[in-house]
Amino acid sequence: MNNEVINKIKSTNQKYLKKMIDNMPSKIETQLENMDWSYLDLIDQEAKARGSFSPIEAMELSEIEANKTNYKAKGLEAIKAGKVAAILLAGGQGTRLGFDKAKGMFNIGETKELYIFEQLINNIMDVTNEAGCYIPLYIMTSEKNDKDTREFFEEHNYFNYDKNFVKFFVQDMAPATDFEGNILLESEDSLAMSPNGNGGWFNSLVKAGLDEELKEKNIEWLNVFGVDNVLQRIADPVFIGATIESGCECSSKVVRKANSEEKVGALCLENGKPSIIEYYELTPEMAEARNEKGTLLYGFGVTLNYLFKVEKLREISKNSLLPHIVKKKVPYLAEDGQLIKPEEPNAYKFELLIIDMIYMMDNCLGFEVERNKEFAPVKNAKGIDSVDTARELLKFNGVNI
Repeated sequence: MNNEVINKIKSTNQKYLKKMIDNMPSKIETQLENMDWSYLDLIDQEAKARGSFSPIEAMELSEIEANKTNYKAKGLEAIKAGKVAAILLAGGQGTRLGFDKAKGMFNIGETKELYIFEQLINNIMDVTNEAGCYIPLYIMTSEKNDKDTREFFEEHNYFNYDKNFVKFFVQDMAPATDFEGNILLESEDSLAMSPNGNGGWFNSLVKAGLDEELKEKNIEWLNVFGVDNVLQRIADPVFIGATIESGCECSSKVVRKANSEEKVGALCLENGKPSIIEYYELTPEMAEARNEKGTLLYGFGVTLNYLFKVEKLREISKNSLLPHIVKKKVPYLAEDGQLIKPEEPNAYKFELLIIDMIYMMDNCLGFEVERNKEFAPVKNAKGIDSVDTARELLKFNGVNI
């Protein structure tokens, strides 16, 4: 093990690791050498205060409809010219669905098999069929599900998508620590590591060498989307065309919030720059505030479907995002070697968030979509935004499940 890592363990007085210095398992050694130790410096720092929020206008359905033909033509032109690629953020597990594999491998079908990954590929195929060409698709996995995901796509023949246009890359991992800053062990030969949040996707893509491919292919726009929403349109030519026409560096698909209390982040301005305010950051007055039309001022909820200009991403990637520290329940090996499964949050995790990338942009187009046609997130096993509600919406939109 290199001296730098040994010095880090000693200088931060790591109670679980210092006993292992002379007999460190090779996997832990590698994890420590690749780890970003600066995460530990954040623990005692004050959380960065948010700025001053104000509402933002979005391009509403009526305006989109009125200009749809023009936007669609412009978007299809960009797709046919090879300027657009798609990024699927698929590092998460289906834990909340009671499913211990990659969430995209979950079967959302009722009377037949229809996997989340399959439905998303079907959605992108709608566009590739219309454009007459494939769109490069980059799939971000995590260390936990990379092998499973790759094998799953192979097994299912990439759901009839041309595999030459699909590349996988692995999301960076971050350590979990206890509240004193001690890095936790998941097992005798591994640290407790977890994916570093959805804001780390571009740097992980660059680390995997795929930015070179973007340059070679002259890709100018990346449509980044989460694995959750089975109804979302991917590489939507109308969305792409509207963004190009607007002159904005990025855009976000948004839906009108179901009500003022819906647990979804809302597009807004923060200190005059595009940003996203989380539902729990809204004061009751802000949550209920309406304009003269009676519409909620903070009423456009983000759907984790963004379009980014690659040139701008390269520029902002030089400025590192500050991780958010979140308290979570993390199983760990105690000093006596016992595996502890806590019932209360016991650890810090470090997550980079895509909302901070939005704030680094000079502008962002909010692009409204119809909830019941493009928003069916699968977050929970039952209740709101669940397997059940997604199935109903798929059926409503004529998808055979």
